[in-house]
Amino acid sequence: MGTQHGNPEKDGVDPGVLQVVDAVEASFDRVVSSAVDAIWEQVPAYGASPDERLHSDLTAHVRVIFRALLTSLREGRPARRGDFPITAAQAMHRVHQGISLSDFLQAFRIAQLTLWEGVLEVAQDDPRTRQAALSLVGHLMHVIEVGSSAAAEAYLDAQQHRLAESDRVRRDLLEDLLARRDLSHGPKQAMLRTAGLEPGVRLVVASATSIVPLADDRTLRDAVTAVRRHVSAGAQGLLVVRQDEIVGVAPVPPGGARAVVHNLERVIAELARDGVRLKLGISTVHTGPVEVPEAYAEACVARDGLGGEPGVLALALLSSFDYLVLRDDETARRLIRPEVRRFVEDDLTRGGALISTLLEYIASDLNAKIAAHRLHMHVNTAYYRLERIAERTGCDLRRFADVLELLIAVRLLGVHSSATPLSQTL
Repeated sequence: MGTQHGNPEKDGVDPGVLQVVDAVEASFDRVVSSAVDAIWEQVPAYGASPDERLHSDLTAHVRVIFRALLTSLREGRPARRGDFPITAAQAMHRVHQGISLSDFLQAFRIAQLTLWEGVLEVAQDDPRTRQAALSLVGHLMHVIEVGSSAAAEAYLDAQQHRLAESDRVRRDLLEDLLARRDLSHGPKQAMLRTAGLEPGVRLVVASATSIVPLADDRTLRDAVTAVRRHVSAGAQGLLVVRQDEIVGVAPVPPGGARAVVHNLERVIAELARDGVRLKLGISTVHTGPVEVPEAYAEACVARDGLGGEPGVLALALLSSFDYLVLRDDETARRLIRPEVRRFVEDDLTRGGALISTLLEYIASDLNAKIAAHRLHMHVNTAYYRLERIAERTGCDLRRFADVLELLIAVRLLGVHSSATPLSQTL
């Protein structure tokens, strides 16, 4: 088509094309209305949107799209991105109105096809005008290509902007909670209600960091997405990337903290397989957003209690004893007898077989036969291992005080209570 690729200053514009443009201009409002109706009928997301402004926004955008085609035809030139001046703003509106990218682009195509039908309608009675209209197919396809590309890029930019803005708002809300600022009034109170974090709600705080340095915070944001996907699609709460840390504040579900821990263990294991090794600590249960600072401090203690290994440690599932030996207390470590320290450190380097037997022995109420059964070993093997422990440490494994001394040393020197909580060993 000469008008698509030629130079209008040299070639001019086909009079038949100008007749088509004039005819469409005469019925412009009707064609626009037909396109809007077609979009509303064929793309369910538009009719389902709760935004009352969507219909008027769509009408304005369709008018601009149609004007872009008619202007480029009248001027005898290809369409260009500058012919769609409000597409970026309209894309931002669609993101906020809950319209997906695919629906946004489908609406764009429906509008162009409706305009094409309008062109054929006005040209049907005049053979010359109809021939000119048919010659516009290539031009129309070019307009759709340029406009769709501009629309897609604008939509993705708007979506990224909204995500960044949403992240910033959530981070600000978290900082307000950690600083114990008054959020009883204003828009942030509404955000708390949406997150299920109303006054009096039972909640926990989680803190996760990477075992190894990450290239950038993109990986942490991907981890946040994975957590949201695994925990529950409709789960409430607040989940934020805060510098090199993921922080979550969530209401305790009806099933209690144990179900949450199980789901998080799954996602942490999956991320570890993908090379993202996170350690995640969860606080005890607190009441109301006002207690978030205390809960966050607990979550950090639990997280750091995992040392250099990925995993999940929930204080709500520990005993008070487990919590006390979880704390990073160098003085307590110095008080461990040298014989006991050597035993624990040597056995850990050899795989921890004796320590595993000791912990199972404690979990079996100091009954070696039950421990052997649980460990799937011969009872004589269990007795032999326990004798080796006694010889190397000087402890009598029939005395509670000696057993407790060994258990404290094991906990403080590297076998964390996340693996075997005291509630399962005593």
